[in-house]
Amino acid sequence: MSETVDLITQYLEIWNERDDARRDALIKAVLTEDSTYSDPDYARIEGHAALSTAIANAHEKFGTLVFTLGEVIGAHHDTVLFTWRLGPAGSDEAVATGHDVMEFAAGRVHRVVGYF
Repeated sequence: MSETVDLITQYLEIWNERDDARRDALIKAVLTEDSTYSDPDYARIEGHAALSTAIANAHEKFGTLVFTLGEVIGAHHDTVLFTWRLGPAGSDEAVATGHDVMEFAAGRVHRVVGYF
């Protein structure tokens, strides 16, 4: 389970990274080349560059708010369901919460489906 939590944590670090070059390096290290992301705002984002652009756009909307891991609800095989919080850095206060389903391939994040 600790490897799974490590990957989730690394994934959330990607969403919190404001520097484009560092974020791109993290995406390359953590996500598969053919990774996909979807949530209520995005039907399907494919690949590293598109995800990085979507995250940069989210930063404009969220300002300095950061994502933190809530709870790992369950994990089996190559899939995990977890909650996250979006709020001020260093605070337990959340302005938004959600659930993500994450699928892994070859030890990296392959697919994320978010709900908020």
